[in-house]
Amino acid sequence: MVPGLRRYARALLHDATAADDLVQDCLERAISRWNQRRGDAVRPWLYAILHNLAVNRLKQRSRRGAHMPIDAVPEGVFAQAPRQDQALHQQDVLRAIERLPEDQRAVLLLVTVEDLSYEDAAATLQVPVGTIMSRLSRARERLRRILDGTEPAMISHLRRVK
Repeated sequence: MVPGLRRYARALLHDATAADDLVQDCLERAISRWNQRRGDAVRPWLYAILHNLAVNRLKQRSRRGAHMPIDAVPEGVFAQAPRQDQALHQQDVLRAIERLPEDQRAVLLLVTVEDLSYEDAAATLQVPVGTIMSRLSRARERLRRILDGTEPAMISHLRRVK
């Protein structure tokens, strides 16, 4: 269960260290509030805790701004770009997933990567099952358009002002 939590945390935060901290905080919170869980569905409950903690951290990060220690070197700076087609395709898919809106990305990751049922994903995100199904459908369609190159690079929501 922990590897799935780590994958989901890394996909949400895009930082391995912060994701590991998030998983640790999630498990700590789950243990300290074990008596508050509802029923036997522990997995969706853990994903819900993790998701809510991640949302709080992302909001906090956006308020504070980006922070990087001087001596920290980002992963992959000195790595050579992969030459295999499969690795390039995987990078394209990951970049396309990052372009999805956060709500669609969360549903796509929970259902396809973490293999949660629609009901468990709905419980995790605290939305109706129908919302999960429509977000997943929109996410898959938009992902397909991005990978096909038919989706514009940036969708502008700017108004023309005279």
